[in-house]
Amino acid sequence: MQEIRRTNTNNTILGNITAGIVKFLKYNWLFMLTVLSLYLKSLAFVGYIASSSGNFIAISKIPMYLISFILYISIIIAFVSLGYMFKGRSQYIAFWCINLILSLFMFFDIIYYRGFQGLISPYNLSQKGNLGNLGDTIISMIRSCDIVFFIDIILLAFVFFIGKDIYKTTKRKIIPFILIMLIGSGTAFYYHYRYDILEDGKNKRYFFIYWAPIYNVSNMSPLGFHIYDSYLYVQNSKRLVLNEKDKNEIKEWYNNKKENIPDNQYKALLKGKNLIVIQVESLENFLIGQKIQGQEITPNLNKLLKNSLYFSQIYEQVAGGNSSDSDLMINTSTYPVRSGSTFFRFPDNQYNSMPQLMKGLGYYTSAFHPDGGGYWNWMPALNSMGFDKCTDVTGFKVDETVGLGLSDGSYLRQLGDKIGNQKQPFYSFFVTLTSHMPFNLEKKYRDMKLTESIDKSVVGDYFQSIHYTDKHLGNFIDTLDKKGILDNSVVVIYGDHCGVHKYYKDKLGNIQPRENWWYEDNLRIPLIIYSKNITGKELKTIGGHVDIMPTVAYLMGIDEKNYINTAMGRNLLKTNKSFVVLSNGVYIGKSTSEEDKKRAIDGLNISDKLLRSNYFKDNN
Repeated sequence: MQEIRRTNTNNTILGNITAGIVKFLKYNWLFMLTVLSLYLKSLAFVGYIASSSGNFIAISKIPMYLISFILYISIIIAFVSLGYMFKGRSQYIAFWCINLILSLFMFFDIIYYRGFQGLISPYNLSQKGNLGNLGDTIISMIRSCDIVFFIDIILLAFVFFIGKDIYKTTKRKIIPFILIMLIGSGTAFYYHYRYDILEDGKNKRYFFIYWAPIYNVSNMSPLGFHIYDSYLYVQNSKRLVLNEKDKNEIKEWYNNKKENIPDNQYKALLKGKNLIVIQVESLENFLIGQKIQGQEITPNLNKLLKNSLYFSQIYEQVAGGNSSDSDLMINTSTYPVRSGSTFFRFPDNQYNSMPQLMKGLGYYTSAFHPDGGGYWNWMPALNSMGFDKCTDVTGFKVDETVGLGLSDGSYLRQLGDKIGNQKQPFYSFFVTLTSHMPFNLEKKYRDMKLTESIDKSVVGDYFQSIHYTDKHLGNFIDTLDKKGILDNSVVVIYGDHCGVHKYYKDKLGNIQPRENWWYEDNLRIPLIIYSKNITGKELKTIGGHVDIMPTVAYLMGIDEKNYINTAMGRNLLKTNKSFVVLSNGVYIGKSTSEEDKKRAIDGLNISDKLLRSNYFKDNN
């Protein structure tokens, strides 16, 4: 009898539990489905970033980077719990909207990552002016697999419209909302408190900003990263104030960077000559000296090599400021800030810059852009660097537009006259624009005769765009030659960042016939220093954008003592070191010791402090 009672009691308990679960699922299924859906999308997001290019989901790598699923879930449920603040069908809509908003955010994050190898930040909100004329560019970044972010949203919308009574009687749930919000946010805070506050950063495992986006999103979750990044945005809204420890760390870093090497034949080799620095949009190194179907892609740049110092191992180092970071590094030899764009965050920073150094030699300095002065906020930033005059698109006649704006053909033709009429000696810095992605050059500008399989592919578009710019660079240099200016000038040409491999690497594998020389990505941009009296030579020392300023300064006869304590790069003509540190903290090249390697990578953090504190204002 007792056994029967025990059995009945157990059955009653089991029945109550089952009934409770059924009831819970009946009234909370959408909450659970939304949480699960966003969790799976977060994993897909990590998979995208783990693929490096962000163009496909690297499923096999997800387990490697999934640090804590509990942290992921806790942050998600804190957001989704907001749906319980509504009742009836409004609650269904609320859960659906939360899902849509967070999915859209992840989607746009991936779009941004494909273009800039970074993630959207509050710092980008001030860069909305950059979106002008970028519609085609943004569309070209979308991939068919991105539907993964919206399949469930489409299905749930369909269910809502055919199910007229669905969620009609659902009640508002204030207590569940408060409990779930506290559990979710409390768990996330525990992770931060346990590892970042109690251990004071000694065990950096979760809430810590790394240079590589994959570690940021995998450690904190995609949503967690943006919460923490927003917190840092508010925290860093004021100028960084350096303490004595920071200042000593900076001085020590510069002292350890120095090499005691005697001068060589390159010192002041080009002293007294005009200096013309040309930043070519999306110019990659693999194009130099190459032919496609019997045609040179960059014939005019190739001609310059016989009278140039050609550095073939220069790596792209731009970060969140993309092209503007290249402007920064070339003229200041400092790495970009860790988050956002340096030019947007700190346009009034002062530097021991190239224009300042050249003015110290009696040079007139000028800068030109074929776009508006607010694009990447370049004009205020370059004015602050000390250029005597900055000219944007308003200083040119916009008589021909290609792609994003004034064509390189018209721009370089007009620029030939503007530069030629300047007071000598001068330092002029300018950038090109037409070879900007998505490289959709009109047929009338496509001079290369390529087979349809190549010409109608993204690599063909890229070849045609660079070939077009190369043609007009050749015309520009010819103009300077005819004016007699080239005889007493140095022309420095380099790429602001990579092109087809930076944006469309995933599409290259589908092009047939495929050739390794254009398929393989080496992250390199060319650096060509041309002058008529130079004997052509290829130099294979590994370096990056940040090394160009001290290298050129050495050739121009600027005393090293004037920049050795402010330039973060190396003089590639006078160094025993061959390495580069990419913007994500990756070290490429040879290192004499792990300590030297670590110190080189630390330069990224040192530079971040320099820029955030406006260090050079008082320490030039």
